[in-house]
Amino acid sequence: MSSIARAEMIREDQASIDYVRPVVAEFAGTFCFIFIGAGSIVANQMTHGALGPLGIALAHGLGLAVMISIFGATSGAHFNPAVTIGLAVTNHIKPALALLYIIAQLVGATLSGLALRVMFPQSVWETVQLGTPMLGTGVSFGLGVFVEALLTFFLVLAVFGTAVDERAPKIGGFGIGLTLMASILVGGSISGASLNPARTFGPALAGGFWTNDLVYWIGPIVGAIIAALLYQYVILPRKNQ
Repeated sequence: MSSIARAEMIREDQASIDYVRPVVAEFAGTFCFIFIGAGSIVANQMTHGALGPLGIALAHGLGLAVMISIFGATSGAHFNPAVTIGLAVTNHIKPALALLYIIAQLVGATLSGLALRVMFPQSVWETVQLGTPMLGTGVSFGLGVFVEALLTFFLVLAVFGTAVDERAPKIGGFGIGLTLMASILVGGSISGASLNPARTFGPALAGGFWTNDLVYWIGPIVGAIIAALLYQYVILPRKNQ
């Protein structure tokens, strides 16, 4: 084997190793975040409303904040296909790695849904569809997409403003987590405030609840792309691009 071929193999092996750590981090972080978020909805049902809307929003926000603080240095802590797509279209992540991230996120989300299904009685988790986000009574598909897009727009602005931007304050994941919490308080009764295709996909697949599932793909992805493009090409100084 020539020295050039050997060097190329070493580079390929190193690239594979470099992909493993962030992909595993995305899987683990997504699993934990969705387990806590969807789990808070099931637990609220089991305790007859002891957590309430504020408690559910707080569980999602703190869960996301802590997971970002843990895994941010390893993978960037996306835990959300919409965030990954937003970062991909602005060249902050390579397309191949972005695809692996999304697969890891969906697998982690599904396993968290299955774990919740095992933990809680069927009569409890079925009532709240295993924590799968749902449209509010009388809310149309179009309105659901709009709300999910708008709230995800805010979330991805927070991602860029507190994590991607080199000028960002070093506050861990708490700026992003608080944005998610506020979004759930505002939009939870309207669209379910998923803001994350994996957050919907995992419990939906584990429990078999697919009503209006496309809302939670179309809205978040559109909102994420618009926010990412706005921040990257309008808000970021030219010297940082």
